[in-house]
Amino acid sequence: MMNRHDFTRRTIFAFLMSSLPFAAHAQNSLLNKGKGFLSGVKGGSASGLSLSDGEIGGGLKDALKVATQRVVGQLGKSDGYFNDAAIRIPLPGVIQKIQGPLKSIGAAGMLDDLQLKMNRAAEQAAPKALDIFTDAVSKMSITDARGILTGPEDSATKYFRGATSDNLTRAFLPVVSQSLSSAGAATVFQSVQSRAAGLPLVGADVSKFNLADFTVGKALDGLFLYLGKEEAAIRTNPAARTTDVLKKVFG
Repeated sequence: MMNRHDFTRRTIFAFLMSSLPFAAHAQNSLLNKGKGFLSGVKGGSASGLSLSDGEIGGGLKDALKVATQRVVGQLGKSDGYFNDAAIRIPLPGVIQKIQGPLKSIGAAGMLDDLQLKMNRAAEQAAPKALDIFTDAVSKMSITDARGILTGPEDSATKYFRGATSDNLTRAFLPVVSQSLSSAGAATVFQSVQSRAAGLPLVGADVSKFNLADFTVGKALDGLFLYLGKEEAAIRTNPAARTTDVLKKVFG
């Protein structure tokens, strides 16, 4: 005959056993929700994780097209660089060091003209980025694409900077060099070099300086700065997603 103590123990045991399936289901549900939440906050769009490879690739191509066209349209026009304080190309540091002495001998106008022409050269070179970015995205692997989709806000910008900087430099350099030459910037710079030659300590640095290389480097910095801003807008601002694929991938 079962006493009250044995009956109580068996009742508790039976209750615990009957509760295990529910507990396991609840635990799995919480784990799955946790995994979904983590993949959503990892940096990219949670909805993008379930898309096909074609949709991801198409979305990133659209994003690149939209972002690049906006940036090139903004920078590849008169005053695109020069009137933008965030990316205006400054005089090289070696010249800034002697800017005071040069101005004191009447070179102020010459320096202003030189800076304007450097920015004009960058504005003329900017459209060269379109084809280079388009070619880079066509060669992107699906692994790269998924990494960009789930990465930080500037993942695509970093990827393209690594993949295209050399080609962009090669494409920009002849345009910048030709622009500096035809606009008379090369002649102005030679005059600056000539005047700086007599200054102690810095004259030699100015004589060896490559103005075209400096201008190209700063032009690319400005290009990628705004490409990063466009990428962040597409990821976070629904109004910036101007195609159906963009809305699906980044929505």
